[in-house]
Amino acid sequence: MQADIPSRTAWRVALRRAGHQLWDAPVVFHDPLAVRILGSDGDRALREMAQRRDEPFDRALRAFLVARSTLAEQLLAEAVERGARQYLLLGAGLDTFACRNPFPHLRTFEVDHPATQAWKKTLLQEAGIRLPPTAALAPCDFERDALPAALAHAGFDALAPTFVAWLGVVPYLTRDAFRATLIFLGTIGRDRHGGGCGVVMDYTPPAEKMPEAERRVFEMLAARVAKAGEPFRLFFTEPQLAAELAAAGFGPLHSLRPAELNERCFANRRDGLCILGSTARVGWASSGEVIR
Repeated sequence: MQADIPSRTAWRVALRRAGHQLWDAPVVFHDPLAVRILGSDGDRALREMAQRRDEPFDRALRAFLVARSTLAEQLLAEAVERGARQYLLLGAGLDTFACRNPFPHLRTFEVDHPATQAWKKTLLQEAGIRLPPTAALAPCDFERDALPAALAHAGFDALAPTFVAWLGVVPYLTRDAFRATLIFLGTIGRDRHGGGCGVVMDYTPPAEKMPEAERRVFEMLAARVAKAGEPFRLFFTEPQLAAELAAAGFGPLHSLRPAELNERCFANRRDGLCILGSTARVGWASSGEVIR
């Protein structure tokens, strides 16, 4: 990511989450702030995007973004039932959960690049959306800054049971940055009985593991994000990611592929909203009893 420039991929992800509220029926991921946070620039961008909203690639990408957010918030709700008291969003982008948090005792901590967080603050202010007292922002560049220090400065309790959403970030990291972050996550909540840390993330297998047709589509997407200054760098097979999680102190990896995500989120729909292919993955694991 380029210094002092907000994430363009975060903008495009937010546009598609907002588009889901407007174009798809029934709505799977309900977010009453998704359109509002984008402001007048978002209105214009959504009108342009609407012209291709039913093209297979655009609809399938929107479906994946909807599915991963839906799964993350479902797992969060389960974690809260089991005692999680903090929700950590790594690479929060323009996610609005902190502003619509239904859990009175759950604190949210958003981590993202300083330029992206400054931009988000401006959008929230312009939209008249208030960050509640339960929310805190922790600006951090995963490749350069120390995540534990950034979170401590924001008031994060590293001993409290925590659920982590790490969506739309892992493919953009170096392996060193990924491992450093994962090792830190594995230490969260370790000193509290029955606590621990649950984490959900999306990931992509190496291109050589993809079917040829899917590889061509992926290479097109990779070229697009690289042009935006945010190239893909890191890829995992399921066994590789499971090994990384185990090395950091996490339990077994639970992973859903497109067919399973479609069954969970888009079964019996008539509008064609679904994830295509077999490549995309969303996985989760726990270092304690936060999720199972």
